[in-house]
Order: sequence, then structure tokens, then C-alpha cells
Amino acid sequence: MAGRSEANAPSSSSGAAEPYSIFDHRQKALITFLAATAATFSASASNIYFPALPAIAHDLDVSIELVSLTVTSYLIFQGIAPSIWGPLSDVKGRRITYFCTLLVFFVACIGLAETRNYATLVVLRALQSSGSASTVAVGSAVIGDITTPAERGSYLGIFQAGLLAPVAVGPVIGGALAASLGWRSIFWFLAIYSGIYLTAQAFLLPETLRSLVGNGSAVSSNPVTRFPLNIYQKLTKVKFNHQDQPQGPKKLKIDISAPIRILFSKQAICPIIFLALYYAIWQMSITAMSVLFSERYGLSTTQIGLTYIANGAGTVSGTLVTGWMLDKEYERVKKQYEADKSQNGLELGSQDSPTVQDDDVDFPLEKARFRLAPIFALLQCASIITFGWTIEYRVHIAVPIITTFFTGWTVISIASIVTTYLLDVFSEQKAASTASLNLARCLLAAGGTSIVMPIISAVGVGFAFTIAIAVQILALGGVAIQWKYGGGWRLDAEKARRQAEQEDGTASVSSIDQRETAL
Repeated sequence: MAGRSEANAPSSSSGAAEPYSIFDHRQKALITFLAATAATFSASASNIYFPALPAIAHDLDVSIELVSLTVTSYLIFQGIAPSIWGPLSDVKGRRITYFCTLLVFFVACIGLAETRNYATLVVLRALQSSGSASTVAVGSAVIGDITTPAERGSYLGIFQAGLLAPVAVGPVIGGALAASLGWRSIFWFLAIYSGIYLTAQAFLLPETLRSLVGNGSAVSSNPVTRFPLNIYQKLTKVKFNHQDQPQGPKKLKIDISAPIRILFSKQAICPIIFLALYYAIWQMSITAMSVLFSERYGLSTTQIGLTYIANGAGTVSGTLVTGWMLDKEYERVKKQYEADKSQNGLELGSQDSPTVQDDDVDFPLEKARFRLAPIFALLQCASIITFGWTIEYRVHIAVPIITTFFTGWTVISIASIVTTYLLDVFSEQKAASTASLNLARCLLAAGGTSIVMPIISAVGVGFAFTIAIAVQILALGGVAIQWKYGGGWRLDAEKARRQAEQEDGTASVSSIDQRETAL
């Protein structure tokens, strides 16, 4: 349930309310920057690779089609891997998961730089994807740990801006490296980049998992958890009381099936499928773009790399602006909700208290998050169909390039909306919920990118993307369903959770009584 665990921040021994998070604005900014930097590895490893495909095919003596399959395999493992790393981070902690996943990425990059055959390339690209992709799920969870729903949109916007910056600059860097130093230099660059970050992360990124450190005030006996959190505790400007490490009612277990269960839960499946389809069609458009711009407009490899800048600029701009808009929407709905309850004579806490917005299962979370979704969805439909038909009729290349800016803007705005909503709803499984989203969007994108060129060959560019927007319009029904029924589904899930906790508590008491009787 949204905010259930978030509201349960440790309270001080004096009874005064503790802050939701001990991290001040400067520290939150640093943590967000570190999480965003880690997330760049996922998009960097994917986008920096595109310009080098012909060179790799020539060097390894295989067809371009075979090398292109490594892009599909990368997307497949990009979807699957976070389903393992995400639940691990929800139990063992964010720091240790970051270290393990980025170590895998680092080793894979070195192996790729030294690969001599196609089979090794395929295996190591899958391993590289398994390491890099999880930084998105873990990073989103870190943002969820340190922010309340009222401010989460803006911080997630900053996080995703860092995540998506490589969409703009990755192909340019990859093309420059491949042309000047050879395609292997791309992977040496990624290895050095990740090695530097691993070192910085060890000294700068604190543990944020709330079941381990609460609101950040916990004193842990584990040195991995304690450092550098103890430094943050000394330097923060937020007043708090040190707490003992939180003790849950039972020991948490790593549940790798959690992303699958979340994906198919009533609270999540509609918004996830909605986003996954829009994301897949975006990936189809940018995958086809290089081939179409080469065949229809005669662009060189370097020129094609430069055309991706518009798409990347759109994604970065979109996530920053949409994050701010989401916070404003949340504030607007919250004020209206409190006013309505006050008129009905219902008692509310302080307007500034996060427990007002987090604890109330009747809060219209769907209205606070999804009101903007249809606007972005329809704008993306318009940009996609314009992209398809302008290329079909060979309109000046500036027009389809400009449409990629708006496609990038809108799809990432939709991603921000859905990701923020899932973090609100699945507050105890933040990484797992993001992993479920990642699983759906990457698998659909892998399928879409593998069929987009055959469809274009069969029916033409214009009709291919007309079919795509027909699918998108149907997917928009998922938002309508969530808007109407989502609140009731969340309430049902909360009731089921409370009943399960009561049953577990009763069983635990009964077990203790039996042991005492036996003694």
C-alpha cells in the first residue's frame, strides 16, 4: 500500500515526530546524482554501441544481422536481470547490490574489449546487460527511500535525466571512439568509467534501505551499512535522534518472484503494460531511424549519430519538466482532498506532515499521478505518425528529426508517471516494482525492435507506424481502468495485508506460548 512503510519512520524516544528522512537537500542532491550516474551505465552500454555495429561485423567476420541480434539479447537480459537484483536490494541493501551489479558490468566490459569471436560477444553482451540494467531499478528504489511522495516526482525527474543523457550523447561518443581508436575502445571506455564510479560509490553513497537504516538515523553494527552513513549523520542539517537498527516482525527473504507477482497484480498490470507498449514503439522508431535515414536520406554513420541528439534532448528535458509537474499535481490533489475531508468534518493531521498523504488509503493517488498521462500519450501518437509518414514521403529530414524530440519527451514523461506511481504503491518493494516495469518494457521492446524492419518492408514506413499508434490508443484504456478502479484495488490489497499480518502475529504468539508451556 502506498506509504505504509514510509509513514513508519522511527520516532524518537522523547515522542517527538522524527523526520521522514535525515538527509538534507544537499545530501539528497548528492545521493540522487550518484544514483543517476550509476543508471547511465544501462543506457550508455546500449546506445554507445550502435555506431560500431558495422565495424564489429567486419572485424568478427559475421553479418550485420547477426551483430544486430546482440542488441535484442541485450534488451532481453536488460529486462530479466533486475528481477533478481531488485529483490536482493530490497532485502540486503542498496550498497551491496550496487557493488555486485557494477562489478559484473566492469568485468564484462573488459571481456568485450578483448573478445575475438561472435559467440563470446553474445555471451558477454548479455552479461554486461545483466550488470548494467539493474542500476535503474536500484536507483529508483534509492530515490524512493529518501523522498516522500510529495517531492518524489522532482527527484525522480533528475534521476531519469541522468539515466537518459546517454541516449543523446552515447551514439556520438561511440561513433567518435570507433572511428578514431577502434570499436574495442568503446568497451575500454565503459570499463574505466565504471571502475571510477565503483570507487566513488564506495566512499560517497550511503545505505538507504529503510528496513536497514530507517530514515537514515539508525546506528548499524555492519560496517558496509554504517559507512558512509555515519558521515551523513554528522553533516546533515536535519535534526534527528539516533535510532537502533530497525527490527521487522520477521526476517525478510529474497523473493525473486516478487517482480512477476507485482507485474500481474491488479494494482500494477494496467499502467505497466500501458508504459511498456509506448516504450516499445519508441524503441522501434529509434531502431529503424538509422536504417531509414541512411536509405532514404543518404546520411553517413557520423551524421546518423548526430540525428539522435534530438531524441536524447527530448528525453532529458521531458523527465525534468514532468517531475516538477508531478509534484505540483500531487500538491493540488492533496490540498483538494484535505479541503474535502475538512468540509465533511473529518479530522486531519498537519498539512505539512507526510503521514497525511502517505497513510490515508482513501487518498486519490490515481488522480494525483495519472491526470497528465493521456495528454502525453496522445502527443506521442501524433509525433510517431508524423515521423512515419514524413519519412514515407521523404519530407525534409528536419521534420522527422524534430518529431523524435517530442517522442522522447512524451515517452519519458509517461515513464516518470508510472514509475512514481509504482514507488508510491509498492513502498516496501521499491526495487522489485521497478524491476517488474523494466521486465515488461524491455521484453516488449526486444520483440518490437526485431519485427519493426520486416513490417516496414511489408507495408511501408507510414502504415507501419500507423499500426503502432493504433496499438498505443488501445493501450491508453489501461490508464482509464486504473483511474476508475485503482483506488479500490489498493484498498483491497491493504485490507488483505493487514489481515495477513494479524494472522502471522497470532501464529507467532501461539508458537511462543507453546514453547513456554513445553519448558
